[in-house]
Amino acid sequence: MTTQLQEKSIYTLDRAHTTVEFIVRHLMITKVRGRFTIFDGQIELAPDSDLPTSITATIEAASVDTREEQRDGHLRSADFFEVEKFPHLTFESTRIDGTADDFTIDGKLTIRGITRDVKLAANFEGRAADPWGGLRVGYAAHGTINRKDFGLAWNAALETGGVVVGDEVRIELNVEAVLAQKPAA
Repeated sequence: MTTQLQEKSIYTLDRAHTTVEFIVRHLMITKVRGRFTIFDGQIELAPDSDLPTSITATIEAASVDTREEQRDGHLRSADFFEVEKFPHLTFESTRIDGTADDFTIDGKLTIRGITRDVKLAANFEGRAADPWGGLRVGYAAHGTINRKDFGLAWNAALETGGVVVGDEVRIELNVEAVLAQKPAA
């Protein structure tokens, strides 16, 4: 007796309806929010499940946008992302545990050629058919990394103590993905 494995559904990220954002302390008194505007990724789902089985993403480092061109230029420089040498940030899940309403994503995040383990808390936001005949899913996820773990070590001391840029970076993702490949019948 043979058992046939059911294929997974593959959803691709919809850039127009997905945000890849980060938040970091500035001058020790406030937080600055930034985002990446160019990225690709996919989410794999097992049949009849809203809990992902696999997630991958590639982010174009030069697409960083903090709404301040001078700061964005600095972030693209060798002091931070060094986009000429390291044009992409990548993420690949290694384990996903929990239920669709509350799950954790363990994965490998690579920035500046340095790969570290990260953990994100996530949840399923919903599923809908769109007006163009597509099927979409939504997820939210967040986590915190230390930027120095990825070689993003530039900083400057303040006269009052403290530094210009905080070490902890909060990552916030709001994802909408569209079905690209259905399981074979």
